[in-house]
Amino acid sequence: MTDRKEFRDLAPPERAREAIASLDLTPGPETVPLEDARGRVLAERVDAGVDVPGFDRASLDGYALRARDTFGADEADPARLDLVGAVHAGEEPDVTVGEGEAVEISTGAVMPPGADAMVMVERTDVEGGPASGEADEQVLVRTAVAPGDGVMLAGADVAAGERALGPGTRLTPREVGLLSALGVDEVPVRGRPRVGIVSTGDELVRPGEELRSERGQIYDVNSYAVASAVEEAGGEAVTYPHAGDERSEMERVLTTAAEECDLVLSSGSTSASAVDVIYDVIEERGELLLHGVAVKPGKPMLVGRMGESAYVGLPGYPVSALTIFRTFVAPAVRAAAGLPEPKTATVEGRMARRERYGEGRLRYMPVGLVTDGDGGTLVYPVDKGSGATTSLVEADGVVAVDPDTDYLAAGETVTVDLFSPDVRPPSLLGVGEDDPLLSRLLDDLRDPRYLSVGSRQGLRRLRDGTPDVAVTAGPVERDVEADPLGAWTREWGLVVPAGNPEGVDGVAALADRDLRLVNRTTDSGLRTSIGNAVAALADERGVDRREVVESIDGFDLTVRAVESPARKVAAGQADAGVGLRATAERLGLGFVPLGEQTVRVHGNPERSEKDGVRELAAALDGVADLTAEFPGYSSANEETR
Repeated sequence: MTDRKEFRDLAPPERAREAIASLDLTPGPETVPLEDARGRVLAERVDAGVDVPGFDRASLDGYALRARDTFGADEADPARLDLVGAVHAGEEPDVTVGEGEAVEISTGAVMPPGADAMVMVERTDVEGGPASGEADEQVLVRTAVAPGDGVMLAGADVAAGERALGPGTRLTPREVGLLSALGVDEVPVRGRPRVGIVSTGDELVRPGEELRSERGQIYDVNSYAVASAVEEAGGEAVTYPHAGDERSEMERVLTTAAEECDLVLSSGSTSASAVDVIYDVIEERGELLLHGVAVKPGKPMLVGRMGESAYVGLPGYPVSALTIFRTFVAPAVRAAAGLPEPKTATVEGRMARRERYGEGRLRYMPVGLVTDGDGGTLVYPVDKGSGATTSLVEADGVVAVDPDTDYLAAGETVTVDLFSPDVRPPSLLGVGEDDPLLSRLLDDLRDPRYLSVGSRQGLRRLRDGTPDVAVTAGPVERDVEADPLGAWTREWGLVVPAGNPEGVDGVAALADRDLRLVNRTTDSGLRTSIGNAVAALADERGVDRREVVESIDGFDLTVRAVESPARKVAAGQADAGVGLRATAERLGLGFVPLGEQTVRVHGNPERSEKDGVRELAAALDGVADLTAEFPGYSSANEETR
C-alpha cells in the first residue's frame, strides 16, 4: 500500500502571508518604448532635458505688443497701434514689434521679438486697411495689459534640468503626455515579475482541443483564469503546457518554469493523496516552506522555492485557486511590480438569509449583492462548491467568516470585500426556472442577474426575500405572496432522436420498454410535470407510483439545465429526455408532446417600484410578440395568469 502524506499542521493565514512575503519576486528594471509605458512604474527619476514650452508662446488668439504701449487704454480711450504683421502656430516670426506696433498672433505661436505681452482679440478692434480705402491697418486696444499677460514663458511648464517625474511613479496617460512633451521616447521602468502558470492533471484539455467527457476530461480553466489575474496584478503571465500527474513530466515542466520565471504558480496536485506528488518535487528540487493553510476555500496551498524562483501551489478548483491568488499572492506580485495596493473596495450589507458554517477555518464566502425596496444592500451566498467555476462570476465579492463562527443570521450586518471598486449590484436579481424565452427577455434588460435554481428553489428564495423576481414553470404550489408580473405557456414532452426511431409515444413506452430516460432535477418545473404524468399512469394501471418510477430506466438520472436532457439524447446517451419542443427543434431532434406548462414571473411585493423590476414588467408587456420566435410557445390567457 502506498504511503500517503497527510497535510502538515495547517498554518494560519498570517503565516502564509509571511512565507510569501519572504520570497523575492522583484525583477530587474527595463526600458520600454513610450507607447508601451502606460501602467508601468518608473524605475528612476526623469529630469527635463528641454524647456516646456521651449519658447515664449501666446496663450490666446489676439495681438502681440509692448505692454507699456497700452497703459491707460480703456473702452472710451483705446490705444491705437500699427498692425505690422502676423505670426501663426508652427512658424518662426519674421517681424519685430517696435514702439506703437502690434502683430496678429494665434494660440501657441512664438512671441515675436520686441513683444512682452498680448491682448485677446475680444478686447480689440481693427480699423483701416484696403477695405476702408486706407493702406495701413490699426489695432484699437480697449484694455491695458501688463508685461507677461497672455504669454506662457519658456520653461513655465517644466524647465530644463528640473525634476519631472520621480521613481515609483505609475505612468498614466497624464505622465505619458508629459514625457512626450519632454521628447522622451524610451522610459526606464520597473520590470514586471515574470510568473509561470502550470496547471496539473491528466484530465485537463486546453480550450479549442477535443474534449472527451467520457474519459473524465475537463477544460483547463486555471491556466487562463490565473494568468488573467496575474496580468491584472501587474505581472507578466507565461502559460506552460499542462503537466500530467506523472512525476517526471511534472518535474520537467516545473523546473523549466522555475528557470525562466521569477515566480511559478501551479494549480492542482497539492492535496495529500498518493497521486499528488508536487510537494515531493518541490522538496527535492528546492525548499518547501509551507504546506496547508487553515482557510476555506484553499486548504491545500504550498509555498516554497525552486532554485532562484519563488513557488506557490494553488488548489485545483478554479474558485479556490482564484480566491487564494487574490488573497495571498496578488499583493506580492503588485509589490514586486511597484504597484500600490488597489483602493479598498468594501460595502456593508445585511445577510438576506441565514447561512450556517462552523468548520473551524477562516472562510472566504463568495456573495452576491442585491438592493432591497428601500435601496439598502442585501448580501446572499452564491457558493456552489469549490468545483463550480460560476461561483465567482455570479458573486460580487467575498465575506471573511471567522473560524469560530457557527452561522450568520438573517439580517446580520457583514462587510463585503468587493472584487473591484467598480462592482455594483445588478439592476435585477431573478431566480428560478431555466427557460429560453426568459433568457431572450433578459438580453434586453440593463445588467440583470439570473440564477437558474429551479421553480421550487426559486419560490423558496422569494419567500426568504432575497430576489426581485422568481420564475416558475408548471404546477407549482405557490405558498408565498408575490406580484404577478407576466406569464406565457410552453409545450413540454419527451425529446427523442430525429425520426423517433424507437417509436416513443408517451410515458407508458418508457415504463414498458427497455428505453433510457434523462430527467431534470427535482427543483425543476419539468420534473414536476413528468412526475405528475407518471402518477397519472400509475393511477390508470392501479399500481403504486413508485412501481412505475422504478420501471423507467433513468428516471432518477437528472441534469440541471433545460437543454441538458436533449443534448444527452443528441449524443446517443439516452433514448428520451424531458424537455421542450423549442429545444428539440433547435437541435434538430424529434419531439413527443405531453402537455403545456405555464411559466410565471412572480415579483417580490417589496420591490415593485425598483427600476429593474419596472423595466422587466415593461418588457413582459411585449411577450406575446416574443413567443412567435419559439416553437411551442404562446402568450398566457387570463386564466393561466
